[in-house]
Amino acid sequence: MDINASYTSLVAVGDSFTEGMSDLLPDGSYRGWADVLASRLAARTPGFRYANLAVRGKLIGQIVDEQVDAAAAMRADVVTLVGGLNDALRPKCDMGMVRARLEEAAERLAPSCRRLVLMRSPGRNGPVMERFRPRMEELFALIDELAARHDAVVVDLYGAPVLGDPRLWDVDRLHLTAEGHRRVAEAVWQALGLPPESDWRAPLPAAVPPGWATRRVADVRFARQHLLPWIGRRLTGRSSGDGRAGAQFNAELGRAFWVTPQEGGGEAPVAAWRRVENDGRETSDRPRS
Repeated sequence: MDINASYTSLVAVGDSFTEGMSDLLPDGSYRGWADVLASRLAARTPGFRYANLAVRGKLIGQIVDEQVDAAAAMRADVVTLVGGLNDALRPKCDMGMVRARLEEAAERLAPSCRRLVLMRSPGRNGPVMERFRPRMEELFALIDELAARHDAVVVDLYGAPVLGDPRLWDVDRLHLTAEGHRRVAEAVWQALGLPPESDWRAPLPAAVPPGWATRRVADVRFARQHLLPWIGRRLTGRSSGDGRAGAQFNAELGRAFWVTPQEGGGEAPVAAWRRVENDGRETSDRPRS
């Protein structure tokens, strides 16, 4: 791939991994690898445009029904598609359905963009990973097939041991830390043919494992703050994404919009970028954080 590649626009499609949880900013909004990637791409290309349509908790069927058409309509240079893992991690999962919907998403997105990016998602080392590993690997085999079929880029995060290190995962054990998201952004950056700025696969420094008491306190905190609420949502048929729309999606109008850096805005986060319509006209509406 051309190491001098340049891209003028990016649309991100998916669930909480792409929305940016748990890369929390001081104002309470999330940043995440897609925002980090967009900021870096914007620094190379004046007038760069970006839209993140991802919403936490979404299953692959919801991603396809709610995000894919909006993403395809934007005709972006780059579209990232990550989905299906929320399905695979549920006790009951129809992998045939997941396969069909993911195939549908790729078939609709690939012709709409210059470069479709798929991912073999990372997984935190531990018992949950081992229980669901066969489903995950079935999903990742499909991703490899789709990439070959549609000439898409695959970013293999699953094959990077460092991204299984629990120190790169938040206390909820489901989402990456800010450092984890930074490494994912660098991985996608390199997969797009851009010059490396760091070794995202580099292992973390050796550390003394926490003692028994520290691990038990962490387990109790995890169960109280994250596991029990998650079980409650499963039992009541609710999702953490209920009532939410992507950061650059207007739910009332049913379509996405672009954001682009403010002129002279320097290193301002994506949440502070100005909004523009798909035809390039600027609007006075502020993007949502």
